[in-house]
Amino acid sequence: MLEGIFVDGLIFSIMVLGVLISYRILDFADLTCDGSFATGAAIATMSIVNGLGIPLALILAFVGGAIAGFITATIHNRLKVPGLLAGILTMTMLYSINIRILGNRANVTLLGKTTLFNTIPKWIPSLNSSIVLLIGTLIIVFAVKSIVDIFFRTDLGIGIGALGSNEQMVVSLGMDPKILKVIGIGFSNALIALSGGLLAQYQGFADANLGQGMVVQGLAAIMIGEFLFDSNRISLITLRVIFGAIIYKGLMFLGRYYGYYIHLTPSDLKLLTGILVIVSLIIAQTRSAASTADARKKALKRNKERRSALLDHKEDGNAEN
Repeated sequence: MLEGIFVDGLIFSIMVLGVLISYRILDFADLTCDGSFATGAAIATMSIVNGLGIPLALILAFVGGAIAGFITATIHNRLKVPGLLAGILTMTMLYSINIRILGNRANVTLLGKTTLFNTIPKWIPSLNSSIVLLIGTLIIVFAVKSIVDIFFRTDLGIGIGALGSNEQMVVSLGMDPKILKVIGIGFSNALIALSGGLLAQYQGFADANLGQGMVVQGLAAIMIGEFLFDSNRISLITLRVIFGAIIYKGLMFLGRYYGYYIHLTPSDLKLLTGILVIVSLIIAQTRSAASTADARKKALKRNKERRSALLDHKEDGNAEN
């Protein structure tokens, strides 16, 4: 059971990394996530059903998510549509596309098919299959994390990171913010779709509604991770995202299986997620206000000490004269 929570959280963390890129790094409110997650699941599932193999299925899911992100960014750039609306338009279109990918069906099962998550336990037959599954998922997730870390240390990645903070600085460096936005949103949705492709294999089916509410869940996981530790280093930022995703899935597990003590039902989990995000925002704002107040007090104290030192210095000079 515990291994299942960790595996689910690790798969989910790849999606949260995608949300991190769009919402935190690019400062782009992208709702494409809800559609591209299901797109990744649909592409991976149909690829496996049609015998294309697991690696190619995941590559195609990644590419499908990237294309969805490119469409959102292009609508935003070329038609001057606000990012939020561009994401909603793409997400809406993706629902119909996902149904088409699934062969005009709402869901498709992978029962009886060879998937990544029924292959991993065969890597080390002598160990418990749940432990091997957890180790295999850890390797996959940290490989993806390493790629994200390396990408954001390149000139292109640094440019994308700067775009969310100061677009004018990016322009002054001779970079095109529109191209950077297309690449950033494309990479974000590619990771989200990859996570969808992995989840479909883990749970054994793909559904056209699989990505519903993923943006809110991703933001909740990001905020939980931000409470663990502060850092501006990309390697630590992505690490706390993984921790936040696992903790979030653990909280949802507790709500789902032990919530009946306080009369919670599975249908209340979205309410619980929304409340969690609101509480996280309140705590974050309170911490920010407290930090600002503390910095102001320290600055006033330093100014007071400087003035006092200057007065003492003047008095000593007058006394010598």
